[in-house]
Amino acid sequence: MFDKIVPRSEDYAKWYTQVIRQAEMADYAPVRGCMVVRPYGYSLWENVKEQLDIRFKETGHQNAAFPLFIPMSFIEKEAEHVEGFKPELAVVTHGGGKKLEEPLVVRPTSETIIGYMYSQWIQSYRDLPVLINQWANVVRWELRPRLFLRTMEFFWQEGHTAHATHEEAVEETLRILDIYTDFAVNEAAIPVIPGRKSESEKFPGALTSYTIEAMMGDKRALQAGTSHDLGQNFAKAFEIQYLDANQKQQHCWTTSWGVSTRMIGAIIMTHGDDQGLVLPPRLAPTQLVIVPIVPKNRADDKQAVMQAVDGICETLGNVRYHVDDRFDYSPGWRFNEWELKGVPLRIEIGPRDLSNQQVVLARRDIPGKDGKKFVPMDNIAETVTQMLETIQADMLKRATAFRDANTFEPESYDEFKEAVENGFARVRWCGDAAYEDKVREETQATIRCILMEQPDGDGKCIVSGKPAKEIAIFARAY
Repeated sequence: MFDKIVPRSEDYAKWYTQVIRQAEMADYAPVRGCMVVRPYGYSLWENVKEQLDIRFKETGHQNAAFPLFIPMSFIEKEAEHVEGFKPELAVVTHGGGKKLEEPLVVRPTSETIIGYMYSQWIQSYRDLPVLINQWANVVRWELRPRLFLRTMEFFWQEGHTAHATHEEAVEETLRILDIYTDFAVNEAAIPVIPGRKSESEKFPGALTSYTIEAMMGDKRALQAGTSHDLGQNFAKAFEIQYLDANQKQQHCWTTSWGVSTRMIGAIIMTHGDDQGLVLPPRLAPTQLVIVPIVPKNRADDKQAVMQAVDGICETLGNVRYHVDDRFDYSPGWRFNEWELKGVPLRIEIGPRDLSNQQVVLARRDIPGKDGKKFVPMDNIAETVTQMLETIQADMLKRATAFRDANTFEPESYDEFKEAVENGFARVRWCGDAAYEDKVREETQATIRCILMEQPDGDGKCIVSGKPAKEIAIFARAY
């Protein structure tokens, strides 16, 4: 039997780890800071990849693969970039039993190696834009690992594009931000807030960084994806140039953007409950589990029940289903396992249901009796499909209501400090980094993002009291 999972209200961090390990999503590796993604967790990641990949390709991007090892000299070419990543680098100094002439960095991100390759490939304005994405693993030295959220090695996609003008690069950066927002809201049922990062929070080497921020079940923020306008910083460092229509050499304008396996952590912490995972139907590895039930005193009915199950399965079309016919386990044990794994919908069927030409349909997002009802076996596939869509929509509504209920608009700095202890603070911000440091030191909160859509007028900064035109979201974060 499964170990009892600690309630979220008692120890949220322990709940999170227990759910991941008991649901067989992932486990800790023997190498400190690394994780093993188990088949169930990887299947969820594959669904994330599939939905993002479709969106990337629909907007003209192509997939490619670049080396895992990057010359140290490449990393050092962009000063702000190396300074930002230096504490996280894993460096190879020996290979084949010999000391290397130049150390190699294990890929923390690929702006440098891709920048070098773009400098070889781009010659003319006719070669632009270059729109490339890669699905890869990266390494960033992490001493305080947390499964899916912060590990030394993790999986992600990283897009890298080159453009003839800054306007095109900005358009690309914001297009990707919209793609990430659309994916998070419509596939993961996570009501993210898109916005711009502050200067101190932006990606090392970027002109401007954009983000999607989500509220987790413990009211902390999670950065779920980022898109960066790199300006010409990397183009100048790696001489990514093109001959324009007037036969003049110009530096390209580049972007980079990424979503990682951290998105799985976001899904778990946004929707999970004390029974385990609650997965959005559009991404769930298994959308429907069918549990046939045959009491021991009615063993002769097993064949008829299983024939009915086969008949249901034949009608389900594209629904990702699984039949749990492990009759040596009790129905309750099987129910608990699939609830732990977060399967959105369950069909229960036994001899009595068969005689009444009905099944029990149980929703994972509404625990207990409230989430169960009898439905006719006729048109069961249509009923299942409609219910999965209802669950998807209800999960987004529930997460949105939770976020909104825990987002505050304090009117004083004392109220602000109380707000960030209990959720998001939506406040005026003057943009002075010194006051950003003050907030971090006194409250452990940071600017999660400066809103993309700003109201008219201005007001006073919640921290400094200075005139402030912009509104930002502050919160404690993972």
